[in-house]
Amino acid sequence: MPAKANDAALDARSMVITRVLSAPREAAFDAWTKAETLARWFGPNGFTITTSKHEFKQGGEWRFVMHGPDGTDYQNIIRYDEIVRPERLSYRHGDPSGDGSKDFQTTITFEPVGPRTLITLRAVFATAAIRDKVLAEVNATEGGQQTLGRLDAVVSASAPAPKVKPFEISRTFNAPRELVFAALTEPNRMKEWLSPKGMTVIKQDMDMRPGGTYHYGMETGTGQQMWGKFFYLEITPPCRLAYINVFSDPEGGITRHPMAPDWPREMLSLTTLEDQGGKTLMTLRWEPLNAAEAEIAVFDGAHDGMRGGWSGTMDQLDAYLATL
Repeated sequence: MPAKANDAALDARSMVITRVLSAPREAAFDAWTKAETLARWFGPNGFTITTSKHEFKQGGEWRFVMHGPDGTDYQNIIRYDEIVRPERLSYRHGDPSGDGSKDFQTTITFEPVGPRTLITLRAVFATAAIRDKVLAEVNATEGGQQTLGRLDAVVSASAPAPKVKPFEISRTFNAPRELVFAALTEPNRMKEWLSPKGMTVIKQDMDMRPGGTYHYGMETGTGQQMWGKFFYLEITPPCRLAYINVFSDPEGGITRHPMAPDWPREMLSLTTLEDQGGKTLMTLRWEPLNAAEAEIAVFDGAHDGMRGGWSGTMDQLDAYLATL
């Protein structure tokens, strides 16, 4: 079978969830290694676990009961196939029920993103039909996202303070967060508000998935162009969006800031959306990645200017949402 066909078949059997954690990957990895730590976060919101056996080694077993908020108990058996600290875990989840729905192979990778960690969880089921059944009946994607959210809360509590002060700005919009999320992720909506005043979007190419990109171009009335590119890390509708943001060129290459050569080459952008009773609190956080001291100094000195620029952009987003 050709490689592309193999990839498509694997994707049809897979569930993939990503999360940018607020801690180094050593801490993120260590949270999987001890039963007492796993008990603090493993499982969706409202669930708890009781471990009867935990052998964190290749070939070892983890046996536990997951207790649902309605009092239902779920037996679980995990057998570790691969442990590469702090980069990778692989295990087989057994199925005591016997119907195959809980029998799947999981691979977890931990990638450094500056002082943070991109964790990617891929669960591969026996067939596409079983995967679809699990996603439909138990909302496995939402459960996985909640589990990684609980992990983030545990590891971020003991994470060291960042060396660079991030830029942060918030705004409450009079729109439901599903609509705000759509405005942040759909090209036909983004072009209505994303460009600075006096510029229009002239090109958009989007591959909206973790590992995908968004390449866009803007132009002033006098023909001056500016290009940018997102490298998506996390897409969790309708509440979180994380990507690496860079300046670009018409061909999609990575370039420097056209007017500030000492501006950091890469920026991590994390957006969270919180429901406020039909309104949405959006918080945007930017921080430089792999930056030299001179680049960090430029970033630190630009917070006031960034606040003014983003306030104007959020004004445009607010005005666009008001038309819907």
